[in-house]
Amino acid sequence: MEPPTGERLAARTLPHPHLTPSTVAGRRPYRSLSPWLQASPLSLTSRRRFRGLHSDGSMEKRGRVAVVVLGDIGRSPRMQYHALSLAQQAHLEVDIVANGGSDPHMAVKENQSIHLHIMTSVNLQGLSKISSPLALLLKAAVHFIILVWFLCLKIPRPDVFVVQNPPSVPTLAAVKLSSWLRRSTFIIDWHNFGYTLLGLSHGRGHIIVKIYHWFEKYFGRMADGSLCVTKAMQHELAQNWGIKATVLYDEPPEFFHPASLEEKHELFSRLENNICHPNGIRDCVTTAQRGPESGAAIHWLDQSSDTLFSTQIGNEIFLKASRPALVVSSTSWTPDEDFGILLEAAVMYDRRVAAALNEDDSVEEEKIWTDISNGKQYLYPRLLFIITGKGPERRKYEEQIKKLNLRRVAFRTMWLLAEDYPLLLGSADLGVSLHTSSSGLDLPMKVVDMFGCGLPVCAVSFSCITELVEVEKNGLLFSTSSELADEFMMLFKGFPERCDTLNSLRDGALATASSARWSTEWETHALPLISELISGKQR
Repeated sequence: MEPPTGERLAARTLPHPHLTPSTVAGRRPYRSLSPWLQASPLSLTSRRRFRGLHSDGSMEKRGRVAVVVLGDIGRSPRMQYHALSLAQQAHLEVDIVANGGSDPHMAVKENQSIHLHIMTSVNLQGLSKISSPLALLLKAAVHFIILVWFLCLKIPRPDVFVVQNPPSVPTLAAVKLSSWLRRSTFIIDWHNFGYTLLGLSHGRGHIIVKIYHWFEKYFGRMADGSLCVTKAMQHELAQNWGIKATVLYDEPPEFFHPASLEEKHELFSRLENNICHPNGIRDCVTTAQRGPESGAAIHWLDQSSDTLFSTQIGNEIFLKASRPALVVSSTSWTPDEDFGILLEAAVMYDRRVAAALNEDDSVEEEKIWTDISNGKQYLYPRLLFIITGKGPERRKYEEQIKKLNLRRVAFRTMWLLAEDYPLLLGSADLGVSLHTSSSGLDLPMKVVDMFGCGLPVCAVSFSCITELVEVEKNGLLFSTSSELADEFMMLFKGFPERCDTLNSLRDGALATASSARWSTEWETHALPLISELISGKQR
């Protein structure tokens, strides 16, 4: 699974009218058991156990779980969801031991049953002067000592450790030792295989990767229980690792939903400067912003009642007919996501639209932008790509974007507030996933979020992606930039009113969102395992 971003968490707690039982067939009714998520009822036995009651009503010690992440907790949404479900649904005390960086979701920080323990940051830059294998060994040793210190001395004794993998080194060894010293059990939540991620930079045949693989497999077998993200990974663990794992699919929490017109307008107003006033960029968005809907010519937006996509007249909000199509992609800007595919597809779309409209190079881009600003609608719309996330290759691709010089395509890169990320997905017209998976066995969590917002997706095709994306139902798959450009042409023809294929995929994405949510998935698959381990420790 791709390294997740902290921005994908948000504090949206109220159900949206587009997702009520009356408007989406089969939608589970909303309940008010939790201010963060919709929790389905636990069994009476589980409630008594986790609330600290014996079956005869006498008090017992409340169960406790430690959630362990050797990484930025703010960019580990699945582990935050675990913590919230453990506290909200299982009524357990939860200690999160993780690195700092991005802020976790507000619900995590405010929940009185969840206790954050941020590990000490150690400056290891000096290790870069040492040969690579020795530097990696020293770095792992330092992290091992810090992690064991926190797990054994800084937190109360848990009944169960729940640890994210990867990273495997030294996390699994540290948690295994700590669970033995503290007489606890531990569960591994397999998001991916760490050795395959290391293989991206060193190659699968490198001795370091082989050692990492052995380490991950050896300590992985020592866990008392395992969760994983796909059936393909479950099969791999069973057949080749000797590990029995329970599939716990990523599912969107309730705050991922289609945005209302009011929410869209408010979001676009907040993002106005980032979208329409970028430094040093002049394109089809910055120069063709307003149409006759606002009664203005070409100039910068200066009224909160008018945005690139919407306008407010009195109490009424309208989406502009000449608005660009909004395409969203969330990326970690790492080698396992080839952003160049999206750039090439955007260039192809720009050229193919010009050819379809019989435009030659003599047609000035200024004339096109002026026509758009005056309300002229073309068969194919402008595309605005908003790319969210942080990562090492972001600057490189931003420099490439500046050199594209496209007529009908614009790009914006940004890091959103936690509250705004699901709103952006709920306001967009199409999502794009470039995740290919280092192992071929995990699924992109960003696609889960997009479906939760009723957003159809174009995703890179790889071995197990069909466990999530149903072709021509809730999304499309592609393998090359040309295929992605073809999909843009097909989906956006006639936008915004006459794009039947896009609307059909949106209906499919909404149906996918209505079929499952995190709280139900967690209670069905994770809770029984955790309950069994805690019950065994308390007997």
